[in-house]
Amino acid sequence: MDENKAGKEEIYSKRVRAGKRTYFFDVKATRSNDYYLTITESKKRYKDDGFYYEKHKIFLYKEDFNKFVSALTECVDHVKEELLPDFDYAQLDHKSDLDDELSWD
Repeated sequence: MDENKAGKEEIYSKRVRAGKRTYFFDVKATRSNDYYLTITESKKRYKDDGFYYEKHKIFLYKEDFNKFVSALTECVDHVKEELLPDFDYAQLDHKSDLDDELSWD
């Protein structure tokens, strides 16, 4: 196995389709069996000769997991409870399920 690949072994992966975006959550391991998470946003973009995928990636290390999850939860809760308390978020879950069924791989 290539040494670079051995240092970035993928352990677990989860894909979340969200309209024109797809998010990939990938758990990876270093050569020393330390673990980290990559979060990739992929957007399909069009240009004259076809399309391409624009990607943005975040590396999240284990020492930051709790802080990251806490801040994300706090921000999402603020939007749901303070800014848009009457919005029906369940309708978005249903739309997302339909997007998965209708998507082309």
